[in-house]
Amino acid sequence: MRRYLQASLKADLARKLVFLVGPRQVGKTTLAKALMPEYPRAQYLDWDVPNDSRIIRNQSWSPRAKLLVLDELHKMRGWKTYLKGAWDGRSAGQAILVTGSARMDTFRQGGESLAGRYFALRLHPVSVREWCAESGARPEDALDRLLERGGFPEPFLAQNASDADRWRRQYLEDLIREDVVEFSRIHEFRAMRLFVQMLRERVGSPLSLASMARDLQVSPTTLAKYLGILEALYVVFTVPPYHRNVARAILKAPKVYFFDNGLVAGDEGARFENACAAMLLKHANYLQDIEGRAASVHYVRDKEGNEIDLVLCMNQAPVLFAECKHAHAAVSRFMASLVARFPRARALQLVREIRQEEVRAAVSVVSAAAWLAELAA
Repeated sequence: MRRYLQASLKADLARKLVFLVGPRQVGKTTLAKALMPEYPRAQYLDWDVPNDSRIIRNQSWSPRAKLLVLDELHKMRGWKTYLKGAWDGRSAGQAILVTGSARMDTFRQGGESLAGRYFALRLHPVSVREWCAESGARPEDALDRLLERGGFPEPFLAQNASDADRWRRQYLEDLIREDVVEFSRIHEFRAMRLFVQMLRERVGSPLSLASMARDLQVSPTTLAKYLGILEALYVVFTVPPYHRNVARAILKAPKVYFFDNGLVAGDEGARFENACAAMLLKHANYLQDIEGRAASVHYVRDKEGNEIDLVLCMNQAPVLFAECKHAHAAVSRFMASLVARFPRARALQLVREIRQEEVRAAVSVVSAAAWLAELAA
């Protein structure tokens, strides 16, 4: 299937070095290879393949290749300095695409800065918007499929749900045994596995690392390290609380969601909220990466425990408040109070099983599927 970043990626390659990052098996290599036929003598090199890594080290790829794809280059020691030299010394008109399943900014080997030389694009799982644009599916059917299969291409496109479940079981095991160890050099398999399982059961709730650390008999510092690793590998993402005083927000617990909606172990409500959060993050990242806008995703919680699931901010100012509901529910007083405090922000109740759209106390009660189909990506 054609991915949503394909046109933007090609346009960026004509101007700068491009990093394409995202979760493992989200489709980065497939997208890169889909572009290769458009470039004469395009060459794909994977650092994990011995012969390819030899070519990379020696820079012995064809100077006539109009596109050079370097996969998992961040595993190479001193990759930043190396890449700066490769970019500055490339053949005239040669485009370079670097792909990886870990965030490039988490690797601190030092070396020369790449500032001003690159664009970075984040590839997300399939969303309601992307699948509707690709297949012409109804938004409701697209959302049902995403909630059942998750948005990673292989399980999403699998012929049946059992194939998707088999893929996910192996995917999670490989993540912990291979990617986490390779990325971090930690060897506490059992503790990391249990931590991931606990996160799967706590989707959508403010995260207390201190409480989880007591249950796992490790330190909160260790769990904070584990969480950072899972974020860096695009397994989970955190949503911080919104507060006008940013310093105060940092002191409050974030919520954690999974890039793969299929990993959520909670009920239908938790899976639905995770899906909405993941697609809103994809929307925000698209606005950041493609349009250069200062978009961010948060949640709101007051001292009394009243909460709004998702807040979209532009330049740190709320433009959208969204509550995720599986079925129709009354609009909370807290949501109504936020509408009064932030009159420029739109307030939505996103309902999966909706009877009729309406407006209550300045809050729009809308079909979640239809609204998700209108996001930027």
